[in-house]
Order: sequence, then C-alpha cells, then structure tokens
Amino acid sequence: MTSGQDAISPVSDGDEDLAPVLAAAAAGDEGAWRDLVRRYGRRVFALAKSRLRRTDLAEEITQSVFATVAIKLRDGGYDEQGRFEAWLFRIAMNRIRDEARRTTRHAAPVDPGAFGRVPGDPEGDAVPDPSELGHLRAALDELGDADREVIELRHHAEMSFKQIAEQLGEPMGTLLARHHRALRKLRAILESSPAAGGAA
Repeated sequence: MTSGQDAISPVSDGDEDLAPVLAAAAAGDEGAWRDLVRRYGRRVFALAKSRLRRTDLAEEITQSVFATVAIKLRDGGYDEQGRFEAWLFRIAMNRIRDEARRTTRHAAPVDPGAFGRVPGDPEGDAVPDPSELGHLRAALDELGDADREVIELRHHAEMSFKQIAEQLGEPMGTLLARHHRALRKLRAILESSPAAGGAA
C-alpha cells in the first residue's frame, strides 16, 4: 500500500479539492481511493513504523486504518468536515497505541534490519547507519508517551502544529513549548548515551 507511490504534496484539511475526493471515495470510486492513499498512506506508514519498528506491522496498521476510513466514509461515519487529516491520524494513533500495547504484552526480539528504512521512505532508497538509527529509536523510547507522541506526529506524520494542537486539544503555545522541550530532552538523551562516545 505504501510502496511505489508518486510523491504528492500533503493537502491541508482546508483545501477545497479534498471534499470531492472524499465524496467520490465514499461512493466507491477507485481513483479517489488511490488519491487518498497517495496523499496520506506514506505518512501513516511512517508514523506506525516509527512506533512499532516493524515494516510488516506498519503495513498492517496502514491497511487497517484505510479500511476503517473506507467503512466510515461509506457508512456516513465521517462528520468532521474540513478536518479529515486530523480525523485520519486520530484513527491511526489509536490503532498504533492498541498494537503497541499488544506487542508489549507479547514482546518479541526486533530484527535490526527493520531499522534500515528512513521514515517517509518506505522503499528504502536512502539507508542510514543502522547503529545511529538504533540510538535514535532507543532515545525516543526513553521519552514519556506525551513527548514521543508530539515528536512523532510532527516529524513522522508530518502534521502541522495547528493540526496537532487541535488533535490533542491543546493551545498552540502549549504545544510549541511541549515540542521544544521534547526535542531538548531527546537531544540530552542522545548526548548522554554511551553511543555518543566522546562526541561533545
């Protein structure tokens, strides 16, 4: 679902062209569905991969999210007109949290090779140093859930601060301060980790 997609700029919820796409998708138009998946599939996948660290689970979550969206659109369950992106990522975050809780209860070793792809690049054309990516993942794990969530929504889901503030029900100033603090904490964790070596 996330591979082989053309790059399409994300459409903000206020863009006029999204309403007819949603209406057509709700009516079963395959072209409209492909358009929605091209617009948002990569970002849902990147968010899921960031949290779950497994390509197979990220793919499964992405497909599950779009299946839920399809059912809700078809059945008239989408009533947040003009806020589709926030609605979509709320569904995605709920599904990711459920899966994270489930996999925590049944913890299994993670294949280090699963870190090989850059978030937002499911094809894996650019492969970072696995040890560096592993250190970043470990540092993210040390953040509290609230700090990690705001970083993931901003940097993996590529949501605007306005959208994140609306989704989390926080004033913009509070959210910006939280994001700044979360990044500071992440940097401090990275700099204090043994992997930082003597890099000061």
